[in-house]
Amino acid sequence: MDREKKQEYALLTAWGASFIATLGSLYFSEIMKFEPCVLCWYQRIFMYPFVLWLGIAIAKKDYRIASYSLPIASIGACISLYHYGIQKISALSEAGAVCGRVPCTGEYINWFGFITIPFLALIGFMTIIICSFIIIKNK
Repeated sequence: MDREKKQEYALLTAWGASFIATLGSLYFSEIMKFEPCVLCWYQRIFMYPFVLWLGIAIAKKDYRIASYSLPIASIGACISLYHYGIQKISALSEAGAVCGRVPCTGEYINWFGFITIPFLALIGFMTIIICSFIIIKNK
């Protein structure tokens, strides 16, 4: 597969991850009526713009977006990882109880004992990070 095709598929995959993460987030809050905590809002702030940014980059075939998406997605991933730690590591859970009106330790979902909403966000951010590395590597 040539370099440009790899970049194109990586960009499309990153956009798909951001789109699914955004729709999933809106589904949980608007349909299921799960009120987001403060850290969930920060994760949304970092994830939602990717749908627009990566969509524009796809339309323009602008692979330079990877240079910008990598640090932004990395910050979002750090927030998600910290939030997941608050939910799953008892030593950190004390910090999450006072994070806002809705405690950050709350687990609206807990599929298979480890998949929570911050974990899903982390997967979305990691997908964008990996795709950004692929795009940068294939320049």
